[in-house]
Amino acid sequence: MEERRSFFSVRYDLIQVGVPIPYDLFVNSSSIQDKEKFVRIFPTGDVLSKEDLENYHQKYIHLYVSENQRRAYLRSMVQSNADDEKKANVIKSAALDYLNNIFDKDNFSTEYLSQSIEGCKEVVGAMVDVLDNHNIDSLRSLIGNLSFHDFYTYDHSINVSMYCITIYKAVNPKASRNQLIHVGLGGLLHDLGKIKIPTHILNNPGGLTNEEYQIIKQHPDFGLDLLINGHCQVSEEIDLKIISRVVHEHHENIDGTGYPKKLKGKEQIHLMARVCTIADFFDAITTKRTYSEVLSIPEAMNTMRKFRGIKLDPDIFDIFDQHVRYVRAEYTRDLKLADSFDPTLPYAKLPIEEIRKVEKELDFGKITLVDTIKKKKG
Repeated sequence: MEERRSFFSVRYDLIQVGVPIPYDLFVNSSSIQDKEKFVRIFPTGDVLSKEDLENYHQKYIHLYVSENQRRAYLRSMVQSNADDEKKANVIKSAALDYLNNIFDKDNFSTEYLSQSIEGCKEVVGAMVDVLDNHNIDSLRSLIGNLSFHDFYTYDHSINVSMYCITIYKAVNPKASRNQLIHVGLGGLLHDLGKIKIPTHILNNPGGLTNEEYQIIKQHPDFGLDLLINGHCQVSEEIDLKIISRVVHEHHENIDGTGYPKKLKGKEQIHLMARVCTIADFFDAITTKRTYSEVLSIPEAMNTMRKFRGIKLDPDIFDIFDQHVRYVRAEYTRDLKLADSFDPTLPYAKLPIEEIRKVEKELDFGKITLVDTIKKKKG
């Protein structure tokens, strides 16, 4: 009998017919919960007919594939005729499994982390292939249609990974598949160090004390330590040094005011980390999760523009801005995020301030800037 976690269920509509399938298909022959017994019903290399698949669908609720064949399954799934939303949901489901393994504090080990990173590489490779025909704008729509998990860190990391791939491709149209996989891996693992942050701090949307925030700010160092100093062993195809730079530098600001090392400028902050910073920022303010309100795309871009050259690399932001379709005049509020805004923090409400439009003094005709006012709750 195989362990439960050794298998994952697959969608019937993403199994290719009429061609040899590169993985075995299994069913669970046990009706006892937690006592699964997986039996192979179709072997690797055989051609599955449409009639075979329909018969299976009538007889079995679920079909399963062995975890050690997930790579073959993902590659086959990407080549199927299914739409990108279905493919992306499968990829996201696989990514959730690996992130769940990585962030399982009770069972964490360096060996487990290494195995999960190898799995993440396959997931990101499939991600790169599915996103090949997507630009930043169409990716935003795709992400909006995907199912989501109840743990913000997982969803956010997957979204950031996809944005990293697409933004990097916009910045470097000649990027190799290997480069795209590495920037995607950096995005997927950018918050790896959170595994060493107490859960009650990570999931506290009610506001953190300064001491708690200082603990959270250690997560880039923790992530670097896990990847570089934790004896993590991965295949030669994965360059942990590059990924660790994204993990360690994604909270560094282009003007040198970030953390953990206050690195400054393009010379000190890795390009992939600067891409991740923008992806991290954008998803945090536009994707509905724990916030009571998120920003519209015009409001988000106008808000991010205020951090151009401060938190964000101005050149990458300009390219990003050019690839997001929106009408600048559509934003009805001129908003400003607090300078202390950090995509890592579990805000119950975004720290937004609304800036009133410039008004004229009636008696002197002078221009006066009205002080910022905090947006009312509700």
